[in-house]
Amino acid sequence: MRSIAESWLTRAEDPNPGLRFEDDEWSWSQVVKEAERRARWWIGARRPDPPHVAVLLDNVPEQVWWLGACALSGSVFVGANSTHRGAALAQELAYTRCQLLVTDMAHLALVEGLDLGRGIGVVSADNNRVFLVDPGRRQLPLAGAGPHDDIEPGTLGYLIFTSGTSGAPKACRCTQGRMAAVGTVLAQRYGLGPHDCCYLAMPLFHSNALMAGWAPALVAGATMALPTSGRFSASGFLPDVRKHRATYFNYVGRPLSYVLATPEQPDDADNPLKYVFGNEAAPGDVTRFARRFGCEVSDNYGSTEGGVAVSRTLDTPEGALGPAPGGALVIGDDLVECALAEFDDAGRLLNASAAIGELVSTRGRGPFEGYWDNDEANESRTRNGWYWTGDLVYKDAHGYLWFAGRADDWLRVDGENFAAAPVARIVERHPDVVMAAVYAVPDPVVGDQVMVAVQLRPGTDLDGVAFGRFLQEQTDLGTKWVPRYVRVSDALPTTATAKLLVRQLRLEGLDSADPIWELVGRSPYVYAQRSPASR
Repeated sequence: MRSIAESWLTRAEDPNPGLRFEDDEWSWSQVVKEAERRARWWIGARRPDPPHVAVLLDNVPEQVWWLGACALSGSVFVGANSTHRGAALAQELAYTRCQLLVTDMAHLALVEGLDLGRGIGVVSADNNRVFLVDPGRRQLPLAGAGPHDDIEPGTLGYLIFTSGTSGAPKACRCTQGRMAAVGTVLAQRYGLGPHDCCYLAMPLFHSNALMAGWAPALVAGATMALPTSGRFSASGFLPDVRKHRATYFNYVGRPLSYVLATPEQPDDADNPLKYVFGNEAAPGDVTRFARRFGCEVSDNYGSTEGGVAVSRTLDTPEGALGPAPGGALVIGDDLVECALAEFDDAGRLLNASAAIGELVSTRGRGPFEGYWDNDEANESRTRNGWYWTGDLVYKDAHGYLWFAGRADDWLRVDGENFAAAPVARIVERHPDVVMAAVYAVPDPVVGDQVMVAVQLRPGTDLDGVAFGRFLQEQTDLGTKWVPRYVRVSDALPTTATAKLLVRQLRLEGLDSADPIWELVGRSPYVYAQRSPASR
């Protein structure tokens, strides 16, 4: 297994296109030279330990230069989340003990005045905490030695924050060897090479962007194309793909939903895109995206930690994650394997309480390399010698796994326990629903009531009568699963990678400025001018 630094050095004399951004293009050899320049400067400027570099940028060339500089200098790349603010951002930078923060004028306001921890940054005349990289200034000092020649696969290369959809983010350790191995697997899976262009639209501080986009491109010598203005845009997706001649795209969360919500054109399939790889897309969106844009879409189950991976097969039912891999079990609170899922003729899950449990690998931690400075989280993730994913699933009689939500996504209505994800999948069948999140709000007497927050397609409104009729027509919607409240949002809260922040919706509950529709008895949904909590 080789290191990422070795992958960089193999590109040092490569004349093929390595990076495209807007109207600019760099060969791979130019990309490596830019990375080496920064690596030499940093080797001469840093303290011995720990050599952690936080990068707070959009997907712009400077981000790529510093990914290379960290690899070549044996430093640790810490992707700072540009959607985080204030104390949360400061805590992440201090917690990971970064010596240097690389940012630009566009993001400087996010960190001005924050306590970023002792000794971070490089002293400058203007600011004694932040080292500013000016994209217009091409020269950096060449102090210090050249790139390290003793970097090994086991060298820590990355601290990648988890998405934080279900709790406070944790920094996951990733060695250069693991990053190179993951990139190699995907590059080989899709036959990527210098003739390909990988469209890197997901933010490069996230594991999906690094492992499923950047690393495969680097290992394969494919061209990396960054999104216009440095950020993913649904309307800009297809123009970028065509402009840069992109053949491969990676995603996480709901980008497919956003792109599909744009007006359909008769020539959408006239594009160079061949392969799309990602996870957490709405099941119906995978098929619609592939058909509309004429490409192969593979939606898979995985996580930053990498403890369990599930890949879809050709015979996997729509909506299922895929066949359970070896050593994967569905475990209940009693540490016993859950029962197989049972369904009625309409496809309704009959034994949710008995069938749904946490996805666990009995083969131990696998590729998981631990969290940075967080013994409690490490022990929780690997207790009893197993790897615990924190995700709820159920398994059918044919061995296929179905996602049921995060570990805290249980609801209890009238004494019946069920998970949120199957309900959300049903609501997302509605032609006007871009995405839906299902969660519990307290029942005035006991247990929970079901609430769903939906984001509708542009130019559409919720029709309470039609929506109620639609739900009645879904034969696999359990009687206890029917949402009591429907919140309609212009944009549901998401992470930077378009994962729904159900935790935030759950905290807000009925106290929302968004319009809320309520189901009263068996009548259609009635629009409440104010949220029920304020009446």
